[in-house]
Amino acid sequence: MRKYTIMTIKLYYEDSYTRNFVSRVTGSDGNKIFLEKTAFYPTGGGQPNDTGSLTVGGRTVNVIDVGKQGDDVYHIVDDPSIFASGIEARGEIDWNRRYSLMRYHTAVHIIDAVVNRMVRVEGSITGSQLYPDRARVDFRLENFNMDTAQKFVDESNAEIIRARTVSVRYMTRDEALQIPNLSRTAPGRELLKSLETVRIVDIEGLDFQADGGTHVSNTKEVGRIIINGIESKGKQNKRLSFHLEP
Repeated sequence: MRKYTIMTIKLYYEDSYTRNFVSRVTGSDGNKIFLEKTAFYPTGGGQPNDTGSLTVGGRTVNVIDVGKQGDDVYHIVDDPSIFASGIEARGEIDWNRRYSLMRYHTAVHIIDAVVNRMVRVEGSITGSQLYPDRARVDFRLENFNMDTAQKFVDESNAEIIRARTVSVRYMTRDEALQIPNLSRTAPGRELLKSLETVRIVDIEGLDFQADGGTHVSNTKEVGRIIINGIESKGKQNKRLSFHLEP
């Protein structure tokens, strides 16, 4: 058992399309396995964790959960007995789950950008949650109904078919703090102040915001947004739920 590990190299930050990789085991704690590098995304920022498998010496175990412990990423497996520090493991993520979450995450950014453009009130979107088969977005809007929601979605779908490039870039904290509305939520704005380097997801000509999740490389991969329903969570707190067509 080893409680301390080096900082995990996060492959998902650089390439969301990485499906498999080979890495050295750096430590374990019960059924938590730590790796030198990983493509498995840990739960965070409204995006659920990846699942998949790790293989050591011809034996494969399931990765059933992934989380963060400081700067390390841990992988919860159903059988930790095959792991020892220093050995190599081959990781493979559940690609269907990951790709679906990528599509939904980019869809949320598109909706976010469209709402901010149409409403022109900073911080109109207060949060979101992704699932492999659906997503929701929360708004701080007093006047919100199905007609308004459909206008948001129609405009978002129009942006999707424009096939805009989605890319990742980095900037310093000082640079990031000079850009208005770079982070759309209060917790996100506080987080910016604590980061030395800020990761930016840029949807060409549409959206530019701080984000640590996985995304598709072009909006055309998102598919069509379909409204599941809307809810009122208070006078100004509204919720839009949706799913994506292929």
